Parts: sequence; C-alpha cells; structure tokens
Amino acid sequence: MVTLDAYLQQKMLDPGFKKEYDRLTPRYEIIRQIIKARLELHLTHQDLAARTGLRQSNISRFEHGNYNPSLDFLEKMAAGLGKTIRLELK
Repeated sequence: MVTLDAYLQQKMLDPGFKKEYDRLTPRYEIIRQIIKARLELHLTHQDLAARTGLRQSNISRFEHGNYNPSLDFLEKMAAGLGKTIRLELK
C-alpha cells in the first residue's frame, strides 16, 4: 500500500500536477485553519453562522472547498472564531 506522502512525492514529478497543487495549497490551508479553529471551540456550522451573521450553508460550502470566499467573508469567519486574518504576498 502506498502512503499519501509517497503518492504526492511521485505526483510532484509531473509539472502539471505540481503547478495545480501549488495553486490550490493556499486555499486549502485557510480552510484547514478555519475548520481546526471551529472544532477547537466545539462550534457547529450553525453556531458559527449565529456568531458571524453568515449563512450556515455558505460556511459548509466553504469548508468543503465549494465556495470562493471574499475577504469580508474570511474576516467575519475569523472574528467569529476570535481570530484575525493576516495576508502576505511572497
């Protein structure tokens, strides 16, 4: 059985795969951070929606990678979790 790390290492040899993986990494990293913060606070999507004024369905879609959030959306999510957003250009 191949591990995920071994699989990714092999796939990264394909320039097209690597380019797409690198393009999507920041999106999935912010999703991962928000899910982690929400779970640490033991909040449901509905709880977070009540704290932020956002629709529960949009929070769910965002966490599943099916919603392209605005900066306002991300700031509201962060505030509802007691966090702030920090953007950085590299």
